[in-house]
Amino acid sequence: MKERAFAKINLCLDVVGRRDDGYHELKMVMVPITFYDILEMNFADETSLSLDRSYLPVNEKNTIIKAIRVMQERYGFTQNFACNLSKHIPTRAGLAGGSADAAAAIRMMNRMLRLNLSDDELIETGKLVGADVPFCILNKPALVEGIGEKIMPFRCRPDFEILLVKPRKGVSTKEAFEIVDSQETEHPDCIALMNALIMNDYDGIVRNLGNSLEPAAVQLVHEIRSVKNRLTEMGFDGVLMSGSGSTVFGITKDRRLIDESMDQLRKEKYFVRKTEIYTGE
Repeated sequence: MKERAFAKINLCLDVVGRRDDGYHELKMVMVPITFYDILEMNFADETSLSLDRSYLPVNEKNTIIKAIRVMQERYGFTQNFACNLSKHIPTRAGLAGGSADAAAAIRMMNRMLRLNLSDDELIETGKLVGADVPFCILNKPALVEGIGEKIMPFRCRPDFEILLVKPRKGVSTKEAFEIVDSQETEHPDCIALMNALIMNDYDGIVRNLGNSLEPAAVQLVHEIRSVKNRLTEMGFDGVLMSGSGSTVFGITKDRRLIDESMDQLRKEKYFVRKTEIYTGE
């Protein structure tokens, strides 16, 4: 059985504050995008993972293996799986690649084992694997709050395209949050962004793009700022860093601009992908 593991971007990310348990309270508008890894899982005598990226672990540190172990412990089954991952989403990029892979594994186990778990049960399981896994399980545009577990999907029909550009260096999520704790933080209006998406108000979307983590990430990876400036100069209407970085995305309705920018940035050895919001419909 094969499953697409869709990446995500944050059109708005507000670090509301730090909680007593050390986690951060967040408010985010998250959307899946049509850029994905492909995970294949089949029943096997022993659980194993093969993939096409030598720098990624194939043991318990991998989110796919972690998801299998969590599911086995939570639901008491003994079946094992041979997994093969075709990896396309870069790591340390703010695109939830590892979370998307784990979510795909959870969805497939639910079907393969005929567990008939509800969305709420799948989300509770995903929380045990990682903060972005619950959102990736649903794969729908959503307002996300708390530490990622409060997910309120909404419908939208966006008519713009997205260009992803990843600087050569990634960002440590832990380090970015540590910097945020030590300084003043901007708080973008995620509700306004969500409403603009629902109403297909393109100007409102562009106006309300924002990410509380971006200034901190720029301190860690200065190239984020230069990529943002470059996309703005190229003519993209809205430019923002996704998640904790380091991927930057630009939005536009001009397909020619996307194609011309891709060609230029690829010549400069950047990771670039053309994509759009996946609405789940």
